[in-house]
Amino acid sequence: MVSYLEFEKPVAELETRIAELRSAAEGDEVDITNELQRLELKSADLLASTYSALTPWQKTQVARHPSRPHFRDYVEYAFEEFVPLGGDRAYGEDEAIMGGFAKLNGRKIVLIGHEKGNDTASRIRHNFGMGKPEGYRKAIRLMELAGRFNLPVVTLVDTSGAFPGVEAEERGQAEAIARSTEACLALPVPMVASIVGEGGSGGAVALASAERVLMLEHAVYSVISPEGCASILWRTAEKAPDAAEAMKVTAQNLKELGVIDRIVAEPVGGAHRDPRAAAHSLAEAIGEELDKLSIHSAEELKRMREERFLQIAG
Repeated sequence: MVSYLEFEKPVAELETRIAELRSAAEGDEVDITNELQRLELKSADLLASTYSALTPWQKTQVARHPSRPHFRDYVEYAFEEFVPLGGDRAYGEDEAIMGGFAKLNGRKIVLIGHEKGNDTASRIRHNFGMGKPEGYRKAIRLMELAGRFNLPVVTLVDTSGAFPGVEAEERGQAEAIARSTEACLALPVPMVASIVGEGGSGGAVALASAERVLMLEHAVYSVISPEGCASILWRTAEKAPDAAEAMKVTAQNLKELGVIDRIVAEPVGGAHRDPRAAAHSLAEAIGEELDKLSIHSAEELKRMREERFLQIAG
């Protein structure tokens, strides 16, 4: 069952009417095929027009949709032979950040990403995708393995930010994020990062400091959440839509600014309406980028990352 967002109410009303007509027509001799086709076409057109003109705040809502595909969904639909690896070999396991060996269209890779969970129990277990120091240190360990075995690194970023709890700070959250960012920049192998939902603050940058950064069409990427920004600037989270507009959080804004390199189209109505199609589109884009990067030496890859981020800063 589709969960509708506030701005999707007209679409929801049409689709509810279509469902009611179908139900009422069962066993009825009256042919309503033409009427159903007309309403379905109208619903599809309305959905397409709605999603072609989303505001930054509406895109933020889509990026946070509870049914949006997460790391495990992409593993199921887009990658093969995933072998998860756990623990940072120092403190423990963090299920907000997952990773391991995998294959993408037959190519061996190291896959790392945030997992938010898809129901109450799994969201609590995965800490809503908010990584702790041990999660980022696990990511560093996996990147080092990738360098050792000459395997490209693919990351799937989807987090509102790193976990802000006292225990995380006690275990060196800032240092772990900085080290993870450093590990990305120092990789001797190709790295492609993809923002698949929310890309929030340093918790996202720690897995996204790659030479190629992709972003799904309705994903968002920012230094702070719109609510957090609004609370600082206007002392109220109600100004979040204004903050989202000013912060340029959308893929389209960030492509224009040079922060990301490529936008990956989503199914009409967002990735949550067809997770399998969204995963296949992303896998194809990642494969194309890895093909382009495979011809470069380790030193060239490092230089590409350095120049990329210096250009953003400049």
